[in-house]
Amino acid sequence: MTALLTIVHVIVCLVLIVAILLQSGKAADLAGAFGGGGSQTAFGPRSTQSLMSKITTICAIVFMLTSLGLWIFSGREAPSAVKGVTAPAKTEAPAAAPAEKTPGQQTPATEVPKQ
Repeated sequence: MTALLTIVHVIVCLVLIVAILLQSGKAADLAGAFGGGGSQTAFGPRSTQSLMSKITTICAIVFMLTSLGLWIFSGREAPSAVKGVTAPAKTEAPAAAPAEKTPGQQTPATEVPKQ
């Protein structure tokens, strides 16, 4: 089921990309940034939706639904091999016996003399 939903999701993504890129913009001038060319309405003139904008709307809704479906199915899959596994308990290695010193050998600077 997840594979089918993933395939539908990818196809919808591609159609959505093509539909958005094929649409023409409202206007390229400064008035287009504020809702239309010289219109006195607050949000620009209302027009009927073209076929491309209907396709974009439908693809956007299907994209959101398939995204939610994939999210839901991702929680139902078998748990990962890493999830729920505890790390093994740390065991302390026995301390190494100090090497015998020969007469005249100096102690390294990092070693603290034992008392």
